[in-house]
Amino acid sequence: MTLSPARVPATGVRRLTHTLYGYAFLDDFVLLYPVYALLFADTGMSVWQISSLFALWSVTGVVLEVPSGAWADAMSRRRLLWIGPLLTATGFALWTAVPSYAAFAAGFVLWGSGGALGSGALEALVYDELDRLGAADRYARVMGRARAARLLGTVAATGLAGPVLAVGGYPAVAAASLLACVLTAVTATRFPEHRTRPETTGDGWAATLRTGLAEVREDRSVRGALLLVPAVAAVWGALDEYTPLLVRDIGVAEATVPYLIMLIWAGVTAGSLLAGPAERLGTRGLSALLAGGALALAVGAASRSLAGIALVSLAFAAFQLAEVLADVRLQHRIDESRRATLTSVASLGTELATVATFAVYALLGTDLAHGTVFAVLAIPYLVTALASARARAATARP
Repeated sequence: MTLSPARVPATGVRRLTHTLYGYAFLDDFVLLYPVYALLFADTGMSVWQISSLFALWSVTGVVLEVPSGAWADAMSRRRLLWIGPLLTATGFALWTAVPSYAAFAAGFVLWGSGGALGSGALEALVYDELDRLGAADRYARVMGRARAARLLGTVAATGLAGPVLAVGGYPAVAAASLLACVLTAVTATRFPEHRTRPETTGDGWAATLRTGLAEVREDRSVRGALLLVPAVAAVWGALDEYTPLLVRDIGVAEATVPYLIMLIWAGVTAGSLLAGPAERLGTRGLSALLAGGALALAVGAASRSLAGIALVSLAFAAFQLAEVLADVRLQHRIDESRRATLTSVASLGTELATVATFAVYALLGTDLAHGTVFAVLAIPYLVTALASARARAATARP
């Protein structure tokens, strides 16, 4: 049977999206996520040793973020997407085979390396394959659903980690996590990849990086779209780590905290799923979305109530939606040959801004309540909303 031209793109889009959603779910379906800090502590690691491990993890991602994006533009993106989870799996195997500070450190370097390989490569592959099929306009909806699949993977892993730990201890949790990584790698091999890769020389990836950064310097629209990503993603991404402390401060029982965290995650998931319809918002709509999210965050966090937590969930939904839209805006403005490189540059900006947010939170949190710190950190979103609106006005002015 011969497929019609309309049928071929539909089949291609379906294969791409089904693979993407499975990959996203499995990539975050890691049962070690909620308990690895306990593993370190139970092995005898001190607080400063555990903190140094987290720092090593972050530094690995920062160092490799941009080079890995350039590699993804100079070689097969699909290859990087299946190599990354295998590096992570190797790190998890080390943790349980020879639990020690050196093994934990090596595991975090492998995990950070694996994550860096996929950052930029995934977005670039998905956008270019959709574009090849004439479906680039679906990118926002597709990536929004992929982020929702990641959240579902995290929630499922969190729910299963306790029972598996109770039955088989850390070895069972690590084995399940390692299996999830292997399945992620297998799923990645099913990604279609039809991009014609450039001929590479000894400094192929370095040349790609140089041309990508030159595009940022020379094109104001690309520069603005790139800067918007960390401006939207960093603060709420850092605040997410402190939400259990915010929830506990309203006076609920310890056993109730996870359920209210689930409420916040539900808002984030809803924000992801709304990405497709919300793509029509435009610059003015995005500015209003950020301003509304900032207001909801400030009022909700400062109120120290159950209703306030619902407002925080609404704010996080707005910020997650805005983050997807910022990524869409960037993808529409950059060239295929430098897509992964510039996406990784944006991710690097997000990571650096997130670290800065952690530092600000630590400084303010010394003397202020968590709700007050959350409210103060809503201000950057108001600034971003105002800057976006002014940029639009300047562009529209003759």
